[in-house]
Amino acid sequence: MVFESLITPWRAEKKPWEMLFFGFLYASFSVALGLWIFRDHAGLISVFFTVMFCIPLIYNTLKVEEEKTNYISEERSLLREHSRALAFFIFLFIGMTLAFATWFVAMPSEVSQSVFSVQMRTIADINTKAVGSAVLNSDILSTIIFNNIRVLTFCLLFSLFFGAGAIFILTWNASIIAVAMGTLIKSYVLATNSGFIIAHVGAYSNAVLRYFIHGIPEMAAYFVGALAGGIISVAIVRKDIMTKNFQKIAFDTSNLIILSILLLIVAGVVETYVTPFFY
Repeated sequence: MVFESLITPWRAEKKPWEMLFFGFLYASFSVALGLWIFRDHAGLISVFFTVMFCIPLIYNTLKVEEEKTNYISEERSLLREHSRALAFFIFLFIGMTLAFATWFVAMPSEVSQSVFSVQMRTIADINTKAVGSAVLNSDILSTIIFNNIRVLTFCLLFSLFFGAGAIFILTWNASIIAVAMGTLIKSYVLATNSGFIIAHVGAYSNAVLRYFIHGIPEMAAYFVGALAGGIISVAIVRKDIMTKNFQKIAFDTSNLIILSILLLIVAGVVETYVTPFFY
């Protein structure tokens, strides 16, 4: 496969920042294909194409991470090795998000609203529920954490049953965040009297601060959960559950799940008490 040969798990772990460009490339190419082939459904099709481009890398990474449990005995060292995969996953997510947001901003309003109509309806539903919910920070925090844990559960299950399946949920979330960022950027540019470049730099900076401060630990939690489910999935496929090494795999994935829940709590606290300062 062409895209499988572009980047390998070993190269991605050595240079995780490169995945920012690959994520941007995959998402941009997917949007272009969606507009060309399935214009009326480009918003969803672009997500599916992006997932297809990412699956070879994600699946091979899961196999590599599962293999590490065979020759790394100390759990702390094993978690450190997993963090290399987590780093490039996050850069991949940021690249996809920035690409979707850039396309949303670059398109004329009527085109972007048509292409990303599904994402915009999802955002509208989320905002409606947020307005109708309790206004106490404690209630908002518990609601955010509960919803995030539900998404984490889906990531675990999708990775467990489909290997790299959680990448669909994460790419979909990237497109949702991107449309929210793009809407904010367009509003900011229209409201400012600064020049074109200064206005867009300020708009992108504001959008990144608003959504990435809590978004990065939140997405990191989902990727950690997906990594845990994927490692178990690979172990089942390889029949490692029948070996003595499975106890070590189970302990490792349990730590990853606990880590993902802790990251979600941190992300929820930041979203509740820090992110509102950037509204």
